[in-house]
Order: sequence, then structure tokens, then C-alpha cells
Amino acid sequence: MFGDFSKALGQLTDRRFRRVLLLGVGLTILLLGLATVALAWLVGWFVGDTVSLPFIGEVAWLDSVASWATVLLMLVLSVVLMVPVAAAFTGIFLDDVAEAVEDAHYPGLAPVGHIPVLDTLRDSLSLIAVTVAVNLVALVLMFFVGPLAPVLFWVVNGYLLGREFFQMAAMRREGREGATRLRRRHVGQVWLAGTLMAVPLSVPLVNLLIPVVGAATFTHMYLRLASR
Repeated sequence: MFGDFSKALGQLTDRRFRRVLLLGVGLTILLLGLATVALAWLVGWFVGDTVSLPFIGEVAWLDSVASWATVLLMLVLSVVLMVPVAAAFTGIFLDDVAEAVEDAHYPGLAPVGHIPVLDTLRDSLSLIAVTVAVNLVALVLMFFVGPLAPVLFWVVNGYLLGREFFQMAAMRREGREGATRLRRRHVGQVWLAGTLMAVPLSVPLVNLLIPVVGAATFTHMYLRLASR
């Protein structure tokens, strides 16, 4: 498993990896930036230009404070939001990354057809919905587990990311049913590898690399497990 991860990191200088990485980073920053601007505008509109406070009178700077607080909140929430973003981009970029991995490390493999767009879209939307719901529950539970909150985040999202990354990587050659059987047979290893992706996903800036690194890591993992 660590060998799969190491091979994925070693290929980050690949031209096709760089193209997907730059595109993914750009789209991620754009998506999170638009969400931050929209939320800050909504908070500013709700608070208003001036607020009348008892014993103080009209205060004109609360909207600015609220907007900046919203930006800081989004920076914190971006750690959680990167999980569904990574899940969504996995389906979009998987083929490009997997082909680059196979060309570099497994040149003897037969070419495969692309996964139908509707299947990819359905799987990605389904996982995004589940991921958002699970992380909302996890956020509430984090208040009760104290210092173990990061561990809860990594374990929960490790399962979700491992499931999605492996399923998408295996479906290219096994189909949906074959990919599901193989994933269930190696569920522990898939979960552990997903956790290995979830840990850096909680680190700002580093998390931008994970959609590409994860897709490559699980392509290596699938091909290794399928050859047994």
C-alpha cells in the first residue's frame, strides 16, 4: 500500500499529471472561492450596513466583521469541504490519471473503454451526498470526542474515500459488480489506504494534491490486488 502511494508521488512530475493537477487545483480554488464570496455576501446582506445595539446605538462595522468571520469560517470548513470536492474530481480526472499510470508502470496492459459519463456522474453525486451527510454528523460528534476529533475525521473519510477511489479505479477493467466484489474482499486494505488519503486532506494546500495522488495510488492498488 505504501509502495502504491510512493509510486503515485513519484509520478507527480509527469506531464499528464501536471495538467490534471493544475486543472484540479484551479477548479477547487474557484469552487471554494465562489462559495466563500457567496456566503460572505449573504451574511453581509443579512447583517446590513448598520446595526442598532442597545446602549450603544448604531454600529456600522458589524457587516465587515461578519464578512471576515465568514472567510475565516470557510478556511476552516474547507478541510471538510475538500472531501466531497476530492470525491467529485476523482470521477472527472480518473481516466487521465489512470492512463498515465498504466502507460508508465504497466505498458503491457490492454487498453480499456471509458466509463460512461452518466455512471461516473451518478457515482460522484451519490458519494458527495453521502459524504456531506456523514461529515455533518461527524462535525457534531467532534464536540464530544475532544482531542480524538481528527482521528474521527480520518477514519470516517478514510472509508468513504477508499471506497470511492478504489471503486472508480477498478470499474475501468472489472465493471461495477466486479469492482464491488474486489473492494469487499480487500475492505481493510482499501479503508487503510483511504485513511492515508484523508490525513493529508485535512492539511490546507497539501489537500489540493490528493484527488490526483489518490486516483494514482488506487490505480496501483487495484492492479496489484487484481493480479493476485
